[in-house]
Amino acid sequence: MKLIKLISRNSLRRPLRTFLTILGIALAVMAFGLIRTFIVAWYAGARAAAPDRIITRHAVSIVFELPLAYKDQLQKIDGVKKVTYASWFAGIYIDPKNFFPQFAMDHENFLDIYPEFIVPADQLEAFAKEKQAVIVGQGLADRFGWKLGEKVSLIGTIYPGTWDFIIRGIYTGETEDTDETLFMFRYDYFDEALRRDSPGRAGQVGWYVLQIDNPDRSAEIGAIIDKRFDNSLAETRTETEKEFQLSFIQLSGAIILGLRIISYLIIGVILMVLVNTMAMTARERVSENAFMRTLGFRGYHLVGLILGESLFIATIGGFLGMGFLMLASNLARMALSQFFPGFQTDTLTYALGLIVAVLVGLVAAAFPIQRALRIRIVDGLRVVD
Repeated sequence: MKLIKLISRNSLRRPLRTFLTILGIALAVMAFGLIRTFIVAWYAGARAAAPDRIITRHAVSIVFELPLAYKDQLQKIDGVKKVTYASWFAGIYIDPKNFFPQFAMDHENFLDIYPEFIVPADQLEAFAKEKQAVIVGQGLADRFGWKLGEKVSLIGTIYPGTWDFIIRGIYTGETEDTDETLFMFRYDYFDEALRRDSPGRAGQVGWYVLQIDNPDRSAEIGAIIDKRFDNSLAETRTETEKEFQLSFIQLSGAIILGLRIISYLIIGVILMVLVNTMAMTARERVSENAFMRTLGFRGYHLVGLILGESLFIATIGGFLGMGFLMLASNLARMALSQFFPGFQTDTLTYALGLIVAVLVGLVAAAFPIQRALRIRIVDGLRVVD
């Protein structure tokens, strides 16, 4: 108990230095946690992928489309329960800055394969009755203030023209990782317009989504599908939904790598801040430590004092940093919800922030401890502060 009291008094002997060190550690822990949260959010789509869904797209790139006629052939493959499809739209709502995912989908069974999109039954019924109907996510509706029955117009980029829709459904996500920013409209309305204005582009889809009966057979079924369309005009590549999501994430691989490197550098900054503080403390207390040894204090007493002070500062900084991180994370989530639907700092990130602070406290105490134990008493007493 006396040792703990002495540790706390030693830590506060230079209050300004201690405060600035704690603040520096706290800010670094907050930055470390935020970066990790960004990385985790980047992988939210892959985490939300269902194991019983596989994606079939064009073998060259998702930019190229597949014939709608493939659906019947895919449905006949052993192990496939349901087949649906979608096409990327990329329209502009009022201003190009108002980006959100938009695609035409098979209204008959797309939502059956994606049960995580929860739509009230009456809204589903209204969506099924009207070709211009669209279902939007709750997050997207909140962003633009959309209500049921409201008319929304998009200016086509890949598919030119003005496209008019009516909001007939607003879905909510089953989990926090579910993307609530999607704009999903009926493929038959989309294809009908193409057959009228651009007949050569009609009857094509961007990708197929297949629900299979056994997730363990995903690779086998994927190989069968790709073999079926070998040497055709539109060869396919089939992969799990998770692999499909990760293929987009890999396009930003350099950014993610850069963020990881920065997070490691931040740990180094924390270490240098605390090492500098402890080194200054060690220099100031050389004679004091020597005097304590003449009074009968053992080496382990000095180790306890120095290590305790370092851990005290690091732990306080870690807890303060977690408080900063909670505040910053909530602010970032509100600002970035349309880009990172799964942006939320998890328990593991908070725990890692505290663990990093404690480990830094342990490492930072190593040099002062070594110096305090090695210096002879007589040499220590000669040092004048």
